[in-house]
Amino acid sequence: MKIEVSQLIVKFIERLGIKYIFGMPGAHILPVYDHLYDSSVKSILAKHEQGAAFMAGGYVRASGNISACITTAGPGATNLVTGIANAYADKQPILIITGEAPTHIFGKGGLQESSGEGGAIDQTALFKGITAYNRVIERTDYLGQVLSQAAKILLSPNPAPVLLSFPYNVQKELVDDSILDSIQTQKHVHFVHKDMPPVEALTDALLKAKKPVIVAGFGVISAKAQAEVQQLSEQLQIPVTTSIKGKGIIAEQSGLSLGTLGVTSSGYAYRYIVDEADLLLFLGASFNERTSYLWDKALLEDKTIAQVDLDYTQLAKVFNADIVVHGDMKDVLSSLLANLAERGIAPRQSEIANDIQQLKAAPQNDYQILQEGFSLPEHFFAKLAEQLPRNTMLFDDNLIFAQNFYNVSSENRYYPNSGISSLGHAIPAAIGARFYQDRLTFAVLGDGGFQMCCMEIMTAVNYGLPLNIVLFNNNSMGLIRKNQHQQYKQRFINCDFTNPDYALLAQSFGIQHYRIETLAEIDQLFAQADFAKQINLIEVILDKNVFPNYSSRR
Repeated sequence: MKIEVSQLIVKFIERLGIKYIFGMPGAHILPVYDHLYDSSVKSILAKHEQGAAFMAGGYVRASGNISACITTAGPGATNLVTGIANAYADKQPILIITGEAPTHIFGKGGLQESSGEGGAIDQTALFKGITAYNRVIERTDYLGQVLSQAAKILLSPNPAPVLLSFPYNVQKELVDDSILDSIQTQKHVHFVHKDMPPVEALTDALLKAKKPVIVAGFGVISAKAQAEVQQLSEQLQIPVTTSIKGKGIIAEQSGLSLGTLGVTSSGYAYRYIVDEADLLLFLGASFNERTSYLWDKALLEDKTIAQVDLDYTQLAKVFNADIVVHGDMKDVLSSLLANLAERGIAPRQSEIANDIQQLKAAPQNDYQILQEGFSLPEHFFAKLAEQLPRNTMLFDDNLIFAQNFYNVSSENRYYPNSGISSLGHAIPAAIGARFYQDRLTFAVLGDGGFQMCCMEIMTAVNYGLPLNIVLFNNNSMGLIRKNQHQQYKQRFINCDFTNPDYALLAQSFGIQHYRIETLAEIDQLFAQADFAKQINLIEVILDKNVFPNYSSRR
């Protein structure tokens, strides 16, 4: 049957299992929007295209599924750049659909044209470095190949954003809908056999080690292998530390949890690894700048190193491992556990948990990065962990407070601002996640980042999405001010500003506002606030002249 390309695009989106598409309409993409009108895919109107990209990314992080965003040509597409760059760095499967001026005016200076002809901006070049596949489809004779390649990347074990741009006249052309029948739109199943030599070698190394440590990253979460990590940790009494993206892979209240590893975390994991560990098992952790303490060699010295990762580019990227397993995390760990069972390895008994408890109780002055002046965030996150230990999602642009003060349970989910660490991410990302799942949701950010994305609160209002926004207000860009305090002789420039009256701002949005200046007000907040059914703006007042005790070294 002959249908318009714009209708075929919508049917392609449906076949990929996409439920929501985030964006803003414009004249050059209205044919697609017109077919979305009758589609099972629900279009979500954001307030800015960057917010739409962050929403799509938040949906991916909460669901693990493909998400999508849609914009018009020219500025509609260019406004996506930061959000898509963030998604590219996080390897998120996001399908981006953009409109384009009609092909017959390419090079003539058409409104919002981005063909790269005749001095027009070149959208393909603009997105080349932040997408895995990026095409302006000027003809329909190769449309099937384009859609097949896009689906292949989105469904691959190591996905990335894909951008398809359709000129207005191409959207109106007729094609045969049988094009879709040749496109693979289901994920392939991966399996690692338990007798695979690297898995055998990994089993042997773990049994031989006296004090192994697991360093778990987001690869564990994306593979949904948290239960396998916990089982391995408990059976062999192996302490677990995580990257910040892996925070909560095992409950941080567990006696075997060393918390997060990294320059903005407490020093427990660092100290234990350097002083005690004889084997490090990296599970889906990239060992980046933040996690590795700027690649501190002391973390890896005189240890056996094992690495498991599905992403081939992560293997031997910043260190050489003695044992390397390239495969799906869940399958590899299941095979390892099967090996242990076949060998009759019973659960071990050890004093490791007691050792960790003593380490945490000992003075750590050199490694405590939040010493005095941060009692409000410390108390807030302690109450959050205590009062809401399950069914909570937390999107965090601030990072440092939650990383140190928030003990994530295995029944909560913590989503730090990773990717390219762009401010203004938490609120739209949390909104995107709420479209996937009805769970208690918190967005944590500073007052600088808040003013980059606060308009998206109205998206939550428009769609009736409960959301809790925790705003740390110190009238400054806190990280910049800290660096200028530590490294630039307190020559403060462009880091301080005056905030609006957030109570009045919340009133204009029609949402609840809470101003927190004392510990008692935090207790009152948790006693009175409706976190499940309302949109709450929780303003926590901080002193801009109190700084964390760590250096960014730049």
